[in-house]
Amino acid sequence: MASPKKNKKKKVCVVGAGVAGLGAARELRREGHDVTVMEQGGGVGGQWLYDPATDGGDPLGTAGAHSSIYASLRLNTPREAIGFSDFPFFPNKDGGGDARRYPCHGEFLRYIRDFCDTFGLMDAVRLNTKVLRVAMAPPCDGDVRWVVRYEGEETGTTAEEEVFDAVVVAVGQYTQPRLPTIEGMDRWRGRQLHSHSYRVPDTFKGQVVVVVGCHESGKDIALELCKVAREVHISVKPTAGSISAGVVSNHHNLHLQPEATTIDCLCEDGRVVFADATGIVADAVVYCTGYNYSFPFLDTAGVITVDDNRVGPLYEHTFPPALAPSLSFVSVAKLVVVPRFFEAQARWVAQVLSGRRSLPPVEEMLRSVEEYHRAREVAGVPKRHTHNIAFDWEYCDEFGEKHCGFPRLEDWKKELIRSSMRSRLDDPESCRDNYHDSDLVLEGLRSKGWLTGRAPAMQDKDDSDGQERAPNPHTHL
Repeated sequence: MASPKKNKKKKVCVVGAGVAGLGAARELRREGHDVTVMEQGGGVGGQWLYDPATDGGDPLGTAGAHSSIYASLRLNTPREAIGFSDFPFFPNKDGGGDARRYPCHGEFLRYIRDFCDTFGLMDAVRLNTKVLRVAMAPPCDGDVRWVVRYEGEETGTTAEEEVFDAVVVAVGQYTQPRLPTIEGMDRWRGRQLHSHSYRVPDTFKGQVVVVVGCHESGKDIALELCKVAREVHISVKPTAGSISAGVVSNHHNLHLQPEATTIDCLCEDGRVVFADATGIVADAVVYCTGYNYSFPFLDTAGVITVDDNRVGPLYEHTFPPALAPSLSFVSVAKLVVVPRFFEAQARWVAQVLSGRRSLPPVEEMLRSVEEYHRAREVAGVPKRHTHNIAFDWEYCDEFGEKHCGFPRLEDWKKELIRSSMRSRLDDPESCRDNYHDSDLVLEGLRSKGWLTGRAPAMQDKDDSDGQERAPNPHTHL
């Protein structure tokens, strides 16, 4: 692999104008690169650009709708702990929008747009531009280059090609549904859809619904469906997330299949039969079973593969050793603080491309990837969870420090996220609106301007004990 030349300005294509792509665009520009962001949608925001329409012709969600956001979705991580490192996710100064700690999806989209405007990134973005193919171009001075084939508003139905020195893949993780294989799925007479195609609960009124999967979207959707459905049954694999018995007992029509009983088959007469031989007649099955990584536009002649959701080989979830640094991925890592981790990845990519940082030899990067995979396998982590960082703070902090001098996440933010995760496990229904902050968190909030200097309504006192709390989530509504 040829070493990057010092301070050489690169022509870089970023695929996707979501939070990862815009973060990458800013970091690349800071390093002096010429950036073009190609976005297939009509606005920036990526996954957070809510679309009430779904894949109507394919309710299982494999026909190409981009966003997986449902109408009622609220963030499950506190706004005070996320956001770009130098651009806090503060509520609007004018008091508009959703000022709650766990705001609706539209508020995060507002934040992404504000970030884009503040750093003048819009002039680098080509909206309504779909990338059809990214493939290696003839090398120039020994460096790998990429030809990007695309079509959009400027080209109409005619595809055009452009050559770039580097490509950053920053497409989202939540576009290609991951579906289970269940006997009878192709013949079952009821309604089947993936959570990717779920938007509102209205059409399930009075029905018996089976929700498969119980991670964040599964819990949210099951609890929302309880308000309109006759019965909601939750089916999950062992160790694949669950919902507390206390929450289930709060709803007469919510049922958790015993001992994580999975679906054995779907029968033509409408029955859903579980692994313990019990069954119910249902009207609908909603699969909240996650997503697959998908890069249909990427042609690397087999160098990059997706095997059971392992994208590889990727050094530190970012660089494919044989094609680095001209090709990189930002946003493959899961269960990290977003957008901070993606921001650190992007800064590393930008600095490597400019020559400020260098990568190890290809053989050393490949060896590191193999050792990482081996360690995960020894630990019993399934291949499909290769990129699941599981909020490993030490790994994330060391990643940023080692590769690009990125600041460590403050301890109070770690504590805030940890307490948020505990609350979601114990009480997924009300945890977003009922919380109590530790002294460490309160001091962090105070020091960073969350409790002072914003607006009078951002101060709140608890009448029962005089304890100062974080902003009341209802104050600004």
